[in-house]
Amino acid sequence: MAFARRLTGASRSERSNVLLGITLAFVAGATNAGAFLAVRQYTSHMTGMLSGLADAIALGQWGLAGAALGALLAFLSGAAVCALLVNYGRRRAWSSVYATPLLLEALLMLAFGLLGTRLAHVKGLFVPVTISLLCFMMGLQNAVITKVSHAEIRTTHVTGLLTDLGIELGKLVYVNRLDSAQEPRVLADRPRMQLLGSLLAAFGLGGILGAIGFQRLGYTATLPLALLLGVLSVVPIYDDLAALRQE
Repeated sequence: MAFARRLTGASRSERSNVLLGITLAFVAGATNAGAFLAVRQYTSHMTGMLSGLADAIALGQWGLAGAALGALLAFLSGAAVCALLVNYGRRRAWSSVYATPLLLEALLMLAFGLLGTRLAHVKGLFVPVTISLLCFMMGLQNAVITKVSHAEIRTTHVTGLLTDLGIELGKLVYVNRLDSAQEPRVLADRPRMQLLGSLLAAFGLGGILGAIGFQRLGYTATLPLALLLGVLSVVPIYDDLAALRQE
């Protein structure tokens, strides 16, 4: 319980932010890979969604354009809902200020895992609803870690992670001239490189296990992810409920 309280509670540390970021990157990777096998669409890749929207509009493919727009709006809505929940919790000094959005994500993922097999037979409805639901969850999750870490950690934006890691690698191999003592030295931020590498590794590992899990178990492969998020978020929420009972 103490570990979950440190990981998702209101009292934060740099280490707890990093551990939460790595955990959520794993969840995002697994969800993204499973979603592709389910509906042939990566649901955390909003750059691709926006490009797809532009292409569909240019080609007059209004059905595809509507689906891409719906996915973008779902991701945006997830981030907005996270902001509403976090700000509401902050005003009331909740211990579960960051845990509440994660519990919502866990419940949505649980519902998807339990109902996915049945709803998959509803033609014309399942794919757009699934994409919108998963994009909403990814927006919700990404906003949580963004607010927790003050925008230092992202869990679904691999392009940004690779860009930042590439910048640090460039600094690492840069040769500082010995005769330029008056100029600031170019030095890599090694702890940040380690963080970026860990996030990328967690996302990749989650993707591998998520794909394997979906191939073997189908939609129920999302249930362990929902359980993980639920276990991490339930402790601060329990603390708030216990505090309310004592008032």
